[in-house]
Amino acid sequence: MTLDTAPPPSRTRPVTPVRSRRGPGRFGVHVFLMAVSLAFLAPLILAVYASLRPYEETSEHGYFSWPDNLSLDYYQQAFTDSGMTKYFVNTLIIAVPGVVLALFFASFVAFAVARLRLRGSIVLLMLFTAGNLLPQQVIVTPLYVLFNRIPLPYWMSDSMTMFDSYWAVVLVQTGFQTGFCVFVLANFMRTLPQEILEAAIVDGAGVWTQYWRVTLPLCRPALAALGTLQFTWMYNDFLWALVFISDGDKLPITSALNNLRGQFFTDYNLLAAGSVIVALPTLVVFLLLQRHFIAGLTLGSTKG
Repeated sequence: MTLDTAPPPSRTRPVTPVRSRRGPGRFGVHVFLMAVSLAFLAPLILAVYASLRPYEETSEHGYFSWPDNLSLDYYQQAFTDSGMTKYFVNTLIIAVPGVVLALFFASFVAFAVARLRLRGSIVLLMLFTAGNLLPQQVIVTPLYVLFNRIPLPYWMSDSMTMFDSYWAVVLVQTGFQTGFCVFVLANFMRTLPQEILEAAIVDGAGVWTQYWRVTLPLCRPALAALGTLQFTWMYNDFLWALVFISDGDKLPITSALNNLRGQFFTDYNLLAAGSVIVALPTLVVFLLLQRHFIAGLTLGSTKG
């Protein structure tokens, strides 16, 4: 008697080949994204290209012609002729306190709305959000009259009023940008695990500890993303400084480009070089905070 020693039939399923995701549709998406990116970068590329060429060459052959001479002379001329060092300092005096104050006040309100059980918190959040819908130009005249009537000591403003001082621009920038920051931070704080805050309360943490040592460190990606956006917006603002500052030595960097415009003739290649120099600080801020900025933008896209 012989035993059948044949192995049992295999139960493994046949391996099906994985279809490649690279198809005509994916190729078309890449082409579309490259075209859109090039369309957005085209003005910047053209400005950099024009800033490296003499104006006589572009006026004769056009901006889209092949260059004969490329140099950085316009950048040196733009930096010295416009006095950009002074205007850069003025911009930092306005933008840095504005960003810090906007994020600081917004984080307070967002913590109270999202993490504390307060009555009317939803209404408060709606009011801050609705404030962003108000056109800023509507209150230019009332603020102009108000700032001329608010006295300040001489060590704070040489005009003895809020008008023609950095305080006016910082106050307006902080007030208008706080609402947007509250909206973003409140929605982000709602996604934080409630168990973390409950554990801190069990350990005896007060409200300030819950805010400063528990909640705020977890909001670092959101704060970095908002800080990058707020600095860019305040840095590029031209309206409020033009309205509330009359002394030309106090104007921000966006007004320095006017110094490169002649009364009867404007060298647009020189103006392009000045524009590229003005745009560099925002690019540096983005590169420094790129990791946190991208993390802040992708928050909530995945779970776990």
